[in-house]
Amino acid sequence: MQSEAAKRITSFNPPLRTLMGPGPSDVPQRVLDAMARPTIGHLDPAFVGMMEELKILLRYAFQTENDLTFPVSAPGSVGMETCFVNLLEPGDKAIVCVNGVFGNRMVENVKRCGATPIIIQDAWGTPVDANKVEAALKANPGVKVLAFVHAETSTGVQSDAKTLAALARQYGALSIVDAVTSLGGSPLKVDEWGLDAVYSGSQKCLSCTPGLSPVTFSARAVEAVKNRKTPCQSWFMDLNLVLGYWSAAKRTYHHTAPINALYGLHESLVLLQEEGLENSWARHQRNHEKLRDGLEKIGISFLVDEPYRLPQLNAVKIPEGVDDAATRSRLLNEYNLEIGAGLGDLAGKVWRIGLMGYASREENVSQCLAVLSAVITR
Repeated sequence: MQSEAAKRITSFNPPLRTLMGPGPSDVPQRVLDAMARPTIGHLDPAFVGMMEELKILLRYAFQTENDLTFPVSAPGSVGMETCFVNLLEPGDKAIVCVNGVFGNRMVENVKRCGATPIIIQDAWGTPVDANKVEAALKANPGVKVLAFVHAETSTGVQSDAKTLAALARQYGALSIVDAVTSLGGSPLKVDEWGLDAVYSGSQKCLSCTPGLSPVTFSARAVEAVKNRKTPCQSWFMDLNLVLGYWSAAKRTYHHTAPINALYGLHESLVLLQEEGLENSWARHQRNHEKLRDGLEKIGISFLVDEPYRLPQLNAVKIPEGVDDAATRSRLLNEYNLEIGAGLGDLAGKVWRIGLMGYASREENVSQCLAVLSAVITR
């Protein structure tokens, strides 16, 4: 039986927003158009060819030659789980660096794998302290994994992935790296820095829609996966099974891929290649500096010290006497501009202003500064 409420439902037409929060980011028309192309079968030879191109494009974005580089058919959180459930087994030890919300999520993953987390805490808004990491590695021989967030989306701080990964290798551990917010927006060099397992998301600086998680695994990480003593606790995320799915030479059925979403990711990576990775990094930095200069003029300061700020995710302190929720609501409802609230310990204390991917444009920075100034003044 159909309810009266159900009968009144028609096609959904979303409002046109400017997305300057912590994600998703604005999606360019070329990506939306790509997603509207005809759906073909996930075993169609043409689709298999596109999947191979996706792997090549992602290797460029990650700056790696890793064979096992592909998009997980799920959001960044599942990319995170894919890394943990494949590399950790019950009884393993993992050092986890926590300096924001997403470090805490790593801790939860370690526990659910039956492994033991060794937690290193740093203040929210500060980078991971490499000296603490080295001390923990020295004090805990046999650690399997060092896990950290390269670009902490909850605070807008960037940690030194190169130094941390080098420490992991020095002490015989694998590194698991959260690059959800950094991929495409600030330097991330998987091979040069010696990163082992890295996951990201399609909806941030790649400017695709949410729902896909690019990942890459080093040869060391793949060897660890193949030499597990126990089966991976997740059937869907078991890389020993997924390896066959992403092999063009002898492709085996694993799941039905999100076909049209992958068209979109392919197009977004083509756009990144056309712009050039270094040019994308420079654009994000340039627009961050324009936003920084404008915010300082209206009396808004940053949470993070300048050397450690993410250009694509700006955590700024809410001015005294300004209502957090009311300001964000007014920006959204009157100006169709979305900025993000603070999370966890920073709720009600900061706004998170995103300049990610296609949203990182000069006109967006100018609009944000103008309307934020107007609303605060009111």
